[in-house]
Amino acid sequence: MLTAERLDFLLAHARARDAVLAHFDAGALADELRSMTRRPPLLLESAAHDRAEYLQRPDLGRQLSPSSRALLTEEAAILPACDIAIIVSDGLSTLAAHTQTAPLLTVLLPLLGESGWTMAPLIVARHARVAFQDEVGEILRARITLMLLGERPGLGNSDSLGAYFTYGPKLGRTDADRNCISNIREGGLPPADAAGKLYLLLTQSRTLAISGVTLKDDTAALNGAAVPSLD
Repeated sequence: MLTAERLDFLLAHARARDAVLAHFDAGALADELRSMTRRPPLLLESAAHDRAEYLQRPDLGRQLSPSSRALLTEEAAILPACDIAIIVSDGLSTLAAHTQTAPLLTVLLPLLGESGWTMAPLIVARHARVAFQDEVGEILRARITLMLLGERPGLGNSDSLGAYFTYGPKLGRTDADRNCISNIREGGLPPADAAGKLYLLLTQSRTLAISGVTLKDDTAALNGAAVPSLD
C-alpha cells in the first residue's frame, strides 16, 4: 500500500473512532435547540450507564433508565396525547448529533407547526438506540415517534445522521415497523433536503396510519409540491 493511501486510511479510521467515542454534551445540544421549541427540551438517559456499556450492551440503549422513565411518566401525566414526539441522541456518532440535528430541525419543526401537528416536548437522550423511541412514544401517547441519532461511521464519513420514525410506537415494535432516512450530512443528503423528505413521509404516515414496510416512499413523485412554503 502506498504511504499516502495508508495515511488516508489511518486518518479516516481515527475520525471514525473519535465520532463513536467522543463525549456527548446533551445539555449543550438541548440549549442549542431551545430556541426552536416552546418549552425546554427534556433530558433523558437510556439504561446504559456510560459510553462503554452502551457500545457493549445494545439492549440497554433501547430502554429508558429507571429515573428517566419516572420523569417521563410524570411529564406524560400532565401532557395531552400528541401527533409526534421527536427524540435526539448521540447514537454511534456524537459528531453527527451535534452537527446535523439543529440544521435539520430548523427546517422540519416549522413545517410541522405550520401544518398543525401537535408535538411533545423535544427530547435529548444520552446513549440511546433506535428502539428507544418505542417506550418513549408509548408513555407519551404519541401517534408517531421520530428518532434522530448518529449513524455508525464509515471510513468515508463520520458525521452522518439517521432519522427513524414509527407509527403507533410501543414496546415490541421491530425494524419492519419503521422508516429510515440515512446519510444526513452536507456530503450526503443535506439536512434541509432531509427535512423536506421527512415532512412528506411523516405526513403520509399520519394520513394512512402506517409506517415501515407498508409505507412506500413516493416523495420523488411529489417533486416537493406537498411541502408548504415558509416564506
